[in-house]
Amino acid sequence: MSLLVPVILGSVRSERQGIKAANFIIAKLRERGHEPVLVDPMELDLPLLDKMYKEYPRGEAPEKLERLADLYRRADGFMIVSAEYNQSIPAALKNTLDYFLEEYFYRPSSIVCYSAGRFGGVRAAIALRPVLAEMGMSSLPSVLAIPSIGKSLQEDGTSNEPWIDRSAVKFLDEFEWYATALKAKRDADGVPQ
Repeated sequence: MSLLVPVILGSVRSERQGIKAANFIIAKLRERGHEPVLVDPMELDLPLLDKMYKEYPRGEAPEKLERLADLYRRADGFMIVSAEYNQSIPAALKNTLDYFLEEYFYRPSSIVCYSAGRFGGVRAAIALRPVLAEMGMSSLPSVLAIPSIGKSLQEDGTSNEPWIDRSAVKFLDEFEWYATALKAKRDADGVPQ
């Protein structure tokens, strides 16, 4: 079963490394026959949150929010790609996530985290989990942590480290299981109201 998966990138820095991690997971999802869609805060250029999508009168939200709302409503699950900034997540990621709520409900999320150092952004993943749970897209147990991202991945997302490719297999197996199960349940029974 093909899954529609928004890949939400968290960095807007000029020399950001996260695009490598996003490209890596997008390629891996495509290899499995899924439809990943990059959600890039640099391209979106959303202002700091003032009004959530749901706070706009129907049909009056900015066009880029309408497009994202449509994508998220059709999504089967979410991939969140986060750097680690000061033991937490980037402000651009939190801002991008906060524009929506109900559109995330009853869909799984998985975290791809990275850092320039050896820990691979795992502290960001820890900080991100309760945020995702509160938004109704609980994060799955496995995390794909990529340390030393400057050396670990090429610009196009190709891995320089075979262990990263191997780790992605279990990570994506788990994501597919949950996304497929929750999709079947949503399709059969809808969601609690």
